[in-house]
Amino acid sequence: MSQKFTILFDLDGTIIETAGDLMAAHNHVMKKFGHKEKKLNDIKKLAGKGAWVMMQRSFKEEIKNKELKKEMTEEFLDYYSKNINKESKPKEGLINFLDWAKSMNISLSICTNKQEALSKDLIKKLNLSKYFDFIAGSDTFDFNKPDPRHLTNVIEIVGGEKTKSIMIGDSEVDSEASYNAQLPFVLVEDGYTEKNINEIRHDFKIKNFHFLKEIVEKLI
Repeated sequence: MSQKFTILFDLDGTIIETAGDLMAAHNHVMKKFGHKEKKLNDIKKLAGKGAWVMMQRSFKEEIKNKELKKEMTEEFLDYYSKNINKESKPKEGLINFLDWAKSMNISLSICTNKQEALSKDLIKKLNLSKYFDFIAGSDTFDFNKPDPRHLTNVIEIVGGEKTKSIMIGDSEVDSEASYNAQLPFVLVEDGYTEKNINEIRHDFKIKNFHFLKEIVEKLI
């Protein structure tokens, strides 16, 4: 290949199963402030657009005071940052796929709506930093998913080309960003979204990362 093939990944629910730690942080806040806790499946439906949106969706009409919402969100981030890898782990087949991709000289990066510092810390603590050329969080640029520039900027930074790039994600936010950027989209099933598979536009879908190698081989 004259130009490296580039793969962009979402983080939460796509390459890392983070719901357990997100739930623990969420329920710590709710318990501290005297509100109802959530179950794991609830968290998976709330996550995917960053901590602030996640907490807003959880509050709904129950909490209207903006300052209180801000305080609770800050408490969530503080607790989560200190307990970010208690239960979080790579999705099935991910490590083998990443090893194969690096052996093929494929460029790997992350585009997530989790804050950049939290994203890098999680990847580092899970010993995955060596695989990724760049990690773009919700605050890396002045925009984030579903804005296509979140993806296209990263492709440019790592020296890739749109025509030789794909996006892997688990939600409608990832799908929208990918199609806005005119990239093929691979949907990871059982992700963090309220939508079902048929409601999320995709070119390919995988149950786990054992199935991704075959797709990428067809594209490179």
